[in-house]
Amino acid sequence: MSLNIVVLAKQVPDTRNVGKDAMKEDGTINRAALPAIFNPEDLNALEQALQLKDANPGSTVTLLTMGLPRASEIIREAIYRGADTGIVLTDRTLGGADTLATSYSLAQAVRKMNDFDIILGGRQAIDGDTAQVGPQIAEKLGIPQVTYAEEILELKDGYVIVKRRLEHGVETVKAPLPCVVTVNGSAAECRPRNAQRVMKYKYAVSPSEKEKLSDELKALVEKRPYLNLNEWSAAYVEADPEQIGFAGSPTKVKAIENVVFTAKESRCLENNDDQIEDLVKELIANHTIG
Repeated sequence: MSLNIVVLAKQVPDTRNVGKDAMKEDGTINRAALPAIFNPEDLNALEQALQLKDANPGSTVTLLTMGLPRASEIIREAIYRGADTGIVLTDRTLGGADTLATSYSLAQAVRKMNDFDIILGGRQAIDGDTAQVGPQIAEKLGIPQVTYAEEILELKDGYVIVKRRLEHGVETVKAPLPCVVTVNGSAAECRPRNAQRVMKYKYAVSPSEKEKLSDELKALVEKRPYLNLNEWSAAYVEADPEQIGFAGSPTKVKAIENVVFTAKESRCLENNDDQIEDLVKELIANHTIG
């Protein structure tokens, strides 16, 4: 059975390596100071999608991402690892979106795709940690959802069987297709790039990127249709302007507590439990941890 598989992914700032310039004075992330990466748990979701593709010959994996035009970087990364194609949903009107507006925009893009059997995505993005977008997309599309997935055990006869990783154990559930599955970081790591696919797709570009190419590379991309990545606007997916971007984001910031990570002092501890306990309490009191 061939499947149409959609993988939701996000290009995020690498918050795992935070330096002194990582935060702005207003408490928001300084995205310009951090490298942009493929959201880690979305890579776990991509691997589950590729395993389904391997088990069901003729299946296609489409990566869907929303963000700046440069987000096509993670589409190329997904294609290098085995995905077939990708779509960048990008538009100035989509800027400033909270999880509600983001899920609406992505749901509209999925509706535009029309034909899909299963939607996979990471549990959450490391620049927000809300874990809300996947379940909200399922609600907006009116389809079942399975969260905290660790492994897709089986997919046949219109159903998917999924192993979920919970706080105190595991759970196996069965859901009808189509459905949304959000994947845990404890799932299998994504396979590495395939060298042949890197050579074949290294010049794959979105329309925005194509404009900046040399005439020689433009001719190459036009000659090879598989190098053209899709770029959709809010208007193309027929999104309601009142439900996208800042206008469609009811989340309001009540207060900001800016924690600046700077090394102002150092301290040497002896091999003493009391000293370690006192330091931990001090760090918690200063909101450095906890």
